[in-house]
Amino acid sequence: MNTEIIKIILAFMVLINPFSALTLFLDLTRGYSMRNRRKVARVACLTIFITISFFTVAGETLLKALGISIGSFQLAGGILVFLISLNMMNGEGNPVKPDQENFDVDHVQDAPPTMASAVVPIAIPMMIGPGGISTVIIYSSQVSGILQVSAIIIAGLFISLFCYLALMAAGRISRLLGDTGLNIMSRIMGMLLAAVSIEIIVSGLRTLFPALI
Repeated sequence: MNTEIIKIILAFMVLINPFSALTLFLDLTRGYSMRNRRKVARVACLTIFITISFFTVAGETLLKALGISIGSFQLAGGILVFLISLNMMNGEGNPVKPDQENFDVDHVQDAPPTMASAVVPIAIPMMIGPGGISTVIIYSSQVSGILQVSAIIIAGLFISLFCYLALMAAGRISRLLGDTGLNIMSRIMGMLLAAVSIEIIVSGLRTLFPALI
């Protein structure tokens, strides 16, 4: 189980990638006091944790209600994650997350400080999008028992805290790494994510075709 938890944390780390949202976070909170900026980061990371917890507990039930088998979802989710990893390694970012240019930052800044931007678009979909949610459901479907489910939720808590620290250090990280450094980090994470996606695909094939694999 320890190895599985490490895989889960690794998958969360590269899919729920706070570094991809640093520029957007800085733009949306430009002019905010440190107190308000801290609130935005806290709400964003709380949203990530709640999303992970919800789909960990209810994800498999939701699939059954829709008549989708676990194997089919594993295979589809693994392919989605693999496509994401290819784009990351090519330096094209996450294809299922919107471009930051699509958000009207100036319009947001004209409005009074609000926590709505912490939920959308910072938390959802910039940090946790379809790929992250799919991965949560896939891993939660592979475990049983309160302890194992709790382990996934704890992993989600760990990643949420990591995202909070990254957002609070957004200015320093952006200055330290620059666009080139963030691009290199994205490519490395894409390579790791490719390995995770293959594990998910193989698991899905094993579930669908137990006699062949």
